Amino acid sequence: MTATHQPDALASLEDRIQQAVQLVVRLRQEKDAAFAQAAEARAEAGKLADELAALQAERKQVRTRIEKLLEQIEQLSGG
Repeated sequence: MTATHQPDALASLEDRIQQAVQLVVRLRQEKDAAFAQAAEARAEAGKLADELAALQAERKQVRTRIEKLLEQIEQLSGG
C-alpha cells in the first residue's frame, strides 16, 4: 500500500466506523422505544384484565338478581 492510499483507506475506515456507531445508536433507541411500547402494552393488558374481571363479577351479580326475581315470579304464578 502506498502513502497516497493510506489516507483514503483511513477515511474509508473512519466512515465505516461512524456508520457503525450511528447504527448502534439508532438500534439502541429503537430497542428503548420497543421496551417502552411493551411496558405500555402490559399496562393496558393489566387494565383490560381488571376491567374484564369487574364486568364478569357484575354479570354474575346481575344473573343472581334475575334468578331471584324469576323465582319470585314463579312463586306468584304457581302459588
